[in-house]
Amino acid sequence: MGRRFAQVDVFGVTVGSGNPVAVVLDGAGIDSELMQKIASWLNVAETTFVLLPTNPEADYRVRIFTVVAELPFAGHPTLGTCHAWLASGGVPKDPNVIVQECAAGLISVRRFEGDLAFSAPPLRRSGQVPDDIRSEVLAALALDEDEVEAIAWVDNGPGWLGVLITNPNRVLQLRCAPVDQYIGVAAVRRDGELEVRAFYPVRGAMVEDPVCGSLNAGLARWLTLIDAVDFPYVARQGSAVGRDGRLVIRRESNEIWISGRTRTLIEGSLDVDDIADHEPLR
Repeated sequence: MGRRFAQVDVFGVTVGSGNPVAVVLDGAGIDSELMQKIASWLNVAETTFVLLPTNPEADYRVRIFTVVAELPFAGHPTLGTCHAWLASGGVPKDPNVIVQECAAGLISVRRFEGDLAFSAPPLRRSGQVPDDIRSEVLAALALDEDEVEAIAWVDNGPGWLGVLITNPNRVLQLRCAPVDQYIGVAAVRRDGELEVRAFYPVRGAMVEDPVCGSLNAGLARWLTLIDAVDFPYVARQGSAVGRDGRLVIRRESNEIWISGRTRTLIEGSLDVDDIADHEPLR
């Protein structure tokens, strides 16, 4: 059966320079196994499925899948799904804020200067990283202790661990050996912007996320606690993999907002029955 489908570029400075998310706008009746099968076949960082909300405060519900697993929350899929939902005729209960329901709870989305922004969810895990994991991560990144300013959990769903280093040029030079951790590396540039890269494991190899909203949301919550950034600031991500992403991070009262450009680049329909007839990718 054909389902309404969109692929949205998120956080790109120019068209196609951000991070794509695939959005299945008619997710009703698709079970978890088939959702995962579809996400594996589409083979973008994340695929989302839009459903009717179960919480009366929410405008819609979303499930978020990587090529191998479901996530409770992810940033660029949140903005991309909201963009596609609005473009397909979705009307929020409150014209000033869209409320997304996901496994991590309710996420508020609003506009800043024409761009969509999500409110950074609370961290599920924060604070000190055990010494053995710290050593494992620094070895995977080939970083020396004297290059590192701080390490902490910045996990708001996917499992991110944040590494703040002293040299932004070094961020761009890094390679990451296989390790069973979601790792974000950042450094503050002289202009006050943040240089960021994100690595996570897929099928035994490390994949680089071109531009990552959830990581930047987690980093923002952590970096404000250690007075490493001044708000508002811009995070730059993607140049190491041929992308050009920008995220604007603002703080209003006790809320942190992550915003960026969203553009629909592909729209049409997806025949989920054809995908269901094939064996899942291994």
